[in-house]
Amino acid sequence: MDAVNRGFAWGALGVLIFALTLPMTRLAVGDAADPQLPPAFVTAGRAAVAGLLSLCYLAWRRASVPARAIWPALAASALGTVVGFPLFLALALRQVDAMHAAVVTGVLPLATAVAGALATRQRPSAAFWAAAVAGCALVLGYAAWQGSGRLSAADGLLLLAVLSAAGGYVAGARAGASLPAPEVICWVLVGSLPLTLPVALWLWPAAPVRASAWLGFSYAAVFSMWLGFFAWYRGLVLGGVVRVSQVQLLQPFLALIAAALLLGERPDAPTLFFALAVLAVVFFGRRTKVAR
Repeated sequence: MDAVNRGFAWGALGVLIFALTLPMTRLAVGDAADPQLPPAFVTAGRAAVAGLLSLCYLAWRRASVPARAIWPALAASALGTVVGFPLFLALALRQVDAMHAAVVTGVLPLATAVAGALATRQRPSAAFWAAAVAGCALVLGYAAWQGSGRLSAADGLLLLAVLSAAGGYVAGARAGASLPAPEVICWVLVGSLPLTLPVALWLWPAAPVRASAWLGFSYAAVFSMWLGFFAWYRGLVLGGVVRVSQVQLLQPFLALIAAALLLGERPDAPTLFFALAVLAVVFFGRRTKVAR
């Protein structure tokens, strides 16, 4: 298997892990009528738990401290993936269900591809951009159909989450050119510990919450915030940011399935149609040219 195909395989594993983030975060924060863990605590707490795990991993690997030139990319990745995306997502999921969030955040692949093309000076072909735009148009069309064409404040928060994640992914991929993929997210999280750990302890919930909320929080901390990035950054480095990012087009539909299984939110027949259409676009996008 060549590097591009291995990149797609690792990227697909990361997307599968990330797809559960929406329903698990929804479990963690609850909704406006039945709030559970505070969104700010979920944001800081999941990063703090993952940061402590990262500290153990780096000590076990006896990893060297990254060169000073890499820290700006690590800091940019932290700003997008540790702070921006989790916080905006958690705030939005207090107002909308996981299925709604899944379809709105479906524009993330195009945002990541654009950011990656600008940052890494890659030159996608017209066919690649056609595939990316077609995939995002399908996702946005599905979102508009579900929401009857209306956007809310939660949609704005979700779009901010998308922009944060796209910038964070690209910065992490750039750091991954100089560091092993697992070390990228580990150093991002360890570098964030002086902020995330005190904030998490300060915001520790005083009122009891359901066990399911802690289950959602635990998944977001261990898998969404840590192990998922092991696979995702490795995929971006092997296959290229612009190309592998398109695997994320499948994430909204995987999240819809997860929301149905975990939260009882039921997808309908049009969801299956859009999922198949997006699969076709991703298949086509894999075969387009991306020049460096």
